[in-house]
Amino acid sequence: MPIPALATDQTASAPYHLSVDFDWSPEHIALRTKARAVAQDAVARYGRFNDTWMNGYSKEFSQELAELGWIGMTWPSEFGGGGRPGIERLIVAEEMISAGAPIAASWFADRQMGPALIAYGTKAQQDAFLPDMLAGKTTWCIGMSEPNAGSDLASLKTFAQLDGDEWVINGQKIWTSFGEVADYCYLICRTSNDGPPHAGISEIIVPMNTLGIDVRPIQDMTTNRHFCEVFYTDVRVPKDNLVGQQGGAFAQTMRQLEHERGGIDRLVSNRALYDMALKKADTTDARVRQEIADIEIGYRVGRILVIREVLKQAPAGFSAATKCFCTELETKIANFVFSVFGAEAMLWDEVTQGLAYASGYTIMGGTSNVMRNILGERVLGLPKEPSAKK
Repeated sequence: MPIPALATDQTASAPYHLSVDFDWSPEHIALRTKARAVAQDAVARYGRFNDTWMNGYSKEFSQELAELGWIGMTWPSEFGGGGRPGIERLIVAEEMISAGAPIAASWFADRQMGPALIAYGTKAQQDAFLPDMLAGKTTWCIGMSEPNAGSDLASLKTFAQLDGDEWVINGQKIWTSFGEVADYCYLICRTSNDGPPHAGISEIIVPMNTLGIDVRPIQDMTTNRHFCEVFYTDVRVPKDNLVGQQGGAFAQTMRQLEHERGGIDRLVSNRALYDMALKKADTTDARVRQEIADIEIGYRVGRILVIREVLKQAPAGFSAATKCFCTELETKIANFVFSVFGAEAMLWDEVTQGLAYASGYTIMGGTSNVMRNILGERVLGLPKEPSAKK
C-alpha cells in the first residue's frame, strides 16, 4: 500500500533497521489497470487533452464515469457516494488526467461542490443536487475570482442583498471555468460589509439560467474557452439557496481550497505531454537523462505529498506546499518538452498548445507567492513583515 509503514528487522548483532513500504495492494493495481484502460478508450473516442484536464469537457463521458461508480467515490454512502478510501479516487483521477481523458464536466462537483453540500448543505439541498452530480448529469462552476480579487478572497465585492425570500445578486466574476456550459454556479459573494474583510462572505447556489446572468467566454492564447467572465445584474435566487452559515463562508471556502490545492490534478495535468516528449528525447545525452531523472523524482515526491493530503496526514494548510511543488514541477516539465521538440514546438499543434498553457499552472487556485505566504503565516506561524515606513 502507498501508506508509509515502518518495518523492523532486529538481529542479535544489529540494531533496528527501518524501511518504508510503498507497494500498492493487488486491489489498487487492479483498479489502476482498469482506470487506465477506461481512460485510453475515452481518449480514443473523445480525443486527448494534454495541456490540462479543464479542457476535456464531455457530459457523455461523465455519465460513463458515473455508471462505473467513479464520481463521488469517497462521498459517504448515506449521501449516495461510494464510501471508498481517498486513495482509490486518487488512482482513478491520476489515470484519467495522465491520459488526457475528458473529465471536466463532473470534476468540480466531484471534488468540491458535493463534499461542500455534504458538510454544510441542508437536507433539501442535498436531496436536490447530489443525485444529479453523482449521475454525471450536471456541471458546476465556482464563482470566486473577481477582477480586483484574484487570490485574495477577502477583498471580493460581488454582493447578495436579502429581499424577502430571495437573494438579489449584483457583481462580476472572472476566470470562472465552465461558466458558459455550467448548470449551476457555487457563488462566493458578500452578504455584509460589517466587520473585518473576511467576515460577511457567504456561499449561494445560483442556477446559471437565471435571468440577469451574462456569461462572456474568454478565449486565451491557447485558443481554449473554459475561462469566462460572468456578470450578475439583479439576479434573484431563493433564500434557501444559501449554503451553510450566512457570513461564515470564509472558513467553508478555505476547506474547499484544501481539496482543490492538494489534489493529484496539480501534479499530472501535463503528464500526457511529458509522455510524448519521452518518446522523442535523446536519452544518449547524459544531460537529457539527468533532466528526466529530476522530473521522475519530482513526480514521486509530488505523489507522496498528494497521498499525504488524501490520507489526511498533512498539517492543516499544507496543501499550499503541495500545490507549489506540484505546479512548479509541471512548469519544469513544460520547459523540458519544449527543449525536446525544439523548433517543432513553435508550430501550432497539440504540443504548442500545451506549452502555451503551462504558465497558468502556478496561477490557478492561488498563485505560488500567495501559497508561500499561507505556508509562512498559517503553517509555520511566521510573523508578517512590518509595513515599510513612509
